[in-house]
Amino acid sequence: MTLVQIEIPDTDRERFVRQARREGMTLSAWLRAAGRARLENRSRARPFASEEDAMAFFRACDDLDGPEVEPDWNEHLRVINESRASKVAVK
Repeated sequence: MTLVQIEIPDTDRERFVRQARREGMTLSAWLRAAGRARLENRSRARPFASEEDAMAFFRACDDLDGPEVEPDWNEHLRVINESRASKVAVK
């Protein structure tokens, strides 16, 4: 196994250590897992090779089931405001 030494700001280190502890891991194990997860995510996401690939992607999205038309912004605001108004203040 190789030993790697890195420099990170103290605030990042503190946040990383807290999160690692929450997940029951050492900082070293947490950093390795985070690195692996990033590599895995990047390996799945590939940029479009061409404009036609991008257009094919958007056509496929259009074919997905869903509402024909999105509600307009005023309808979204009405729903948001109704939700906010129905909340009971918690002290």
